[in-house]
Amino acid sequence: MKPIFYFFLLFIASQNFALSQADSTVQEKDTVHSVRKATILSAALPGAGQIYNHLAQPKGKKKAFWKVPLIYGGLGFTGYSIISNHSAVLNYRKEYRFRDENLGSVNAFPEYDQNGLILLEQQSANFRDYSILAFVFVYVLQVTDAAVEAHFVNFDISKDLSLNIKPWTYQTTYTGLSLSFNFR
Repeated sequence: MKPIFYFFLLFIASQNFALSQADSTVQEKDTVHSVRKATILSAALPGAGQIYNHLAQPKGKKKAFWKVPLIYGGLGFTGYSIISNHSAVLNYRKEYRFRDENLGSVNAFPEYDQNGLILLEQQSANFRDYSILAFVFVYVLQVTDAAVEAHFVNFDISKDLSLNIKPWTYQTTYTGLSLSFNFR
């Protein structure tokens, strides 16, 4: 009778522990930082994923807010470069067509001939295309940065993480090394 009673007591105790573990895991899932949300926010509004990651980090480890001015600086510079180079392409094209229709009359850019205008138009078009690639690169880089940083929001980089190597002996006949990992 006593073994059945002890078995029943052990069964009840294990059920209680299992239920308490299930509650704690549900609570942990509610507080997990979403990588998908950080990526979507950053794709929808540049810098929003970095701010989301910054707000999720524990105090003392917040470091993501300073990236937002760099993101907008990079996007702004490349956007300005796209617009100015495209404007130059249109101006060179317009002048070339004006000279072609008016039999050599010069409206703007008197220092360049027809071939010079064609070369300037091609050069500005190349710079515009490179600026578009740079804009896309900065945009994709900031989305990638938000996604990668979201993975590391809960990553522990404290000084408590360590590997200790100590000499080890067993009954004075066996010697060796003992490795111990400390995670907190």
